Amino acid sequence: MFDLGNPQYQYLIVLPVLVWVAYMVYKSWRKKKQVEFADSDLFKQINPNQSKRKPVIKQILRFLGLTFLVIALVNPKIGTRIETVTRKGVDVVFAIDVSKSMLAEDISPSRILKAKQILSKAIDELVNDRIGIIVYAGKAYAQLPLTTDYTAAKMFLRTIDTDMVPTQGTDIGNAVEMALSYFESGKEQNRVLFILSDGESHEEGALEASELASENGIVIHAIALGTLEGGPIPIKRNGVIKGYKKDNQDKVVVTKMDPEMLQQLAVSTEGSFMDGTNTKETIEFIKTSLAKMEQVESETEMYTDYEDQFQWFLALALFFFILDFIVPNRKTLWLRKIKLFG
Repeated sequence: MFDLGNPQYQYLIVLPVLVWVAYMVYKSWRKKKQVEFADSDLFKQINPNQSKRKPVIKQILRFLGLTFLVIALVNPKIGTRIETVTRKGVDVVFAIDVSKSMLAEDISPSRILKAKQILSKAIDELVNDRIGIIVYAGKAYAQLPLTTDYTAAKMFLRTIDTDMVPTQGTDIGNAVEMALSYFESGKEQNRVLFILSDGESHEEGALEASELASENGIVIHAIALGTLEGGPIPIKRNGVIKGYKKDNQDKVVVTKMDPEMLQQLAVSTEGSFMDGTNTKETIEFIKTSLAKMEQVESETEMYTDYEDQFQWFLALALFFFILDFIVPNRKTLWLRKIKLFG
C-alpha cells in the first residue's frame, strides 16, 4: 500500500523541470553570446581545457538531486508492517432516510443535508466503535458494513443523496431488518441503531421489525428531522428551485414530520427519541447514548501501518549533489593519458 506523508508538497515536483528548462534557455543564450564574442576555433584556443560535456553532466546531477529532494519532502510511505489490534467499543449502525420527502427545507439546510451533517459530526466523536451505514427509501440498502475506518465512512457519507435508491417510499421496517444482518450472533450487549428520518412511513411492518430487533438485543434511537408544519418538496436543477412536487390533483405536496412512528420504534426497544433540529444537542444525544452502552471487544483486525521512505530519497539527493560538487567543469586530462589499448 502507498500513501504520501506531505501531499501538500507534491506540486513541487515541477520545480526540477522548471530548473532544467531555465538551464536550457540559459545555455542557448550563452552559446549565442559566445558566437558574437569569437568563432568556435578561436574560443577553443582561448579556453582549450573547457569541456562541453561536463556542464551538461553536472546539470543532470543537479536535476536528479533536486528531484529526489522534492520526493523526500513529499515523504512517500509504503505499508510494509501489518499489526494485529483489538478494539473495545460499540457496534453502531446509522440508517438514513433518503426518500424524496427528505428534500424538504423546513429545517435548514434541508432534512437530508441535516442528516448528513449530524452523521459526519457523530463520526468525528467515535474512537473505537465500529460504524455501519444503511440508506433506505422504498427499500433498504447496505451503504457501509461495520468498520472502524472512519475516513471511509465519511467518504461513503458524501455520496448519499435522495437519488441513490430507485424504489421510492419509506420502508423503515426494511431498514431495521437490514440492520439485523449487520450484527454478529452471540454479542447482544453493544448493539445500537440510530434512525435518521422524518418519520413518514408508507409501508407496514416497522413495529414488527422493531420487536424483532428488541429480541436480538438491538436498541433503536430515533432522530426526527423536519417540522410538524412540514414543507413542500423542491424540484431543483443545478441547485436552483424550478418548482415543487405535486400530487395527482396538481396540488403542492406538503410533507410533515411524523414523530409518533419514530417514538414507537424507540420505545419498543427501550431506546430514545430526539428532535434533530439542533445539531449540537443531537450529537450530544448520540454521545450520551453510546456512553451508556456496554463496550465489548470486537474481532481482531489487521491494518497496514505506513512507514516513512523519505530517508532513501534524501540520501540519493545528497549523493547526486556531492557528485555535482566533485565533477569539474574542465576536461579531465589524466583520463586522456590512460591508454587501455596499445
